[in-house]
Amino acid sequence: MPELKKVTNEKGEVAVLYSPGFGAGWFSWNGECPECLFAPEIVALVEQGASEPDIISAAAALFGPGFCVLGADGLRVSWIPAGLLFRIDEYDGSETIVLCEEEDWIAA
Repeated sequence: MPELKKVTNEKGEVAVLYSPGFGAGWFSWNGECPECLFAPEIVALVEQGASEPDIISAAAALFGPGFCVLGADGLRVSWIPAGLLFRIDEYDGSETIVLCEEEDWIAA
């Protein structure tokens, strides 16, 4: 898989898009499209406070007609240290970012 385009800040953190509202997930409903997690164009729109229709329009243009844009409502950016493993948990469309360092792992 080609390297995904990402937005980084001066602290070395990477912008990750997620949808905390209930209804539909941004990434969890589009798991075949990992680039939606980091898309610089969408990050810029969210950071600028763009309207939901503007985000939906940009997402449709970037990811194609099969992309579920329902998670655009309330879309947010979280800044995560570059290289840190994370996952997106979803419950009823509400997404949460879980960092690997927050997990307690048990070895068999």
